[in-house]
Amino acid sequence: MTDTQKRFSDHIKAYNGELLLDEPLSRHCTFRIGGPGEIVYTPRDEKALTAALAFARDNGVPLHILGNGSNVLIADEGLKGITLLLINGLTDLVYLGDGLIACGAGVPLKRLCVFAQEHALTGLEFAYGIPGSVGGALYMNAGAYGGEIKQVLASVRSVDPRTGEAEDTPLSELEYAYRNTSFMKNGRIITAGYFRLEPGDRDAIAAKMNELMGRRKASQPLEWPSAGSTFKRPKEGYAAAHIDECGLKGRSVGGAQVSTKHAGFVINTGGATFADVTELMRVIRDEVQRQHGMTLEPEVEVLK
Repeated sequence: MTDTQKRFSDHIKAYNGELLLDEPLSRHCTFRIGGPGEIVYTPRDEKALTAALAFARDNGVPLHILGNGSNVLIADEGLKGITLLLINGLTDLVYLGDGLIACGAGVPLKRLCVFAQEHALTGLEFAYGIPGSVGGALYMNAGAYGGEIKQVLASVRSVDPRTGEAEDTPLSELEYAYRNTSFMKNGRIITAGYFRLEPGDRDAIAAKMNELMGRRKASQPLEWPSAGSTFKRPKEGYAAAHIDECGLKGRSVGGAQVSTKHAGFVINTGGATFADVTELMRVIRDEVQRQHGMTLEPEVEVLK
């Protein structure tokens, strides 16, 4: 046990959370890539979260945030310092009435969609099947099939890691655009979201959710580990189409491969490393730039 691990263990034991030391982060991301996290901590409430943030701040310890790990690529060397693992940590999920749902950042997005359907509330069908946490979806304005989180978002609760102060901010005071939000710039830690939905028919909502899940399974390589769409949608066309037209389907580097089912996905065919994926992403960007004169921007967040 390192000195930092021991001091954090002593600091955090009075709070409600789960602590793991030298935990393989490949177990906590959908790419199944990543070395050990020196300290991996799942806070069960905001008080535990702010205690972990205080330790990182006061001791100059690096801090990383993971939800369900569905949109990240983690270095093979792992992550030093504290990795806050929010999935299944902040899990409050409450219907407040009048179409408003309060949901903790650690709730799987799929669970929120099912909860809305159970309460006959429509608007979140597009998100069913997105393999992330609510916090991750709020952080990046996740979307699919013409829908985006911002379309159903009322406000976001977040904590300032510099002060530990929490506040609720209405959508009108936040920047939300395509795969871009205020939280990507301001460093605040999302702890909950409030969603405003409309009344609907339970059966119709369920049918729409199942239809979109069927489309997702038919078109995406869900049977392979990946981080979802590797690149953001460019100004013209779609990243997958550009990659396909450049003849890159099936291109491999080590265990990383451009999916033959959907060119927008880089998949882990077995034993892929951080270096394999980053090199394949470089090959894709260079080839699309050379053939189409377009620079693709990564959607996957790199943690190292």
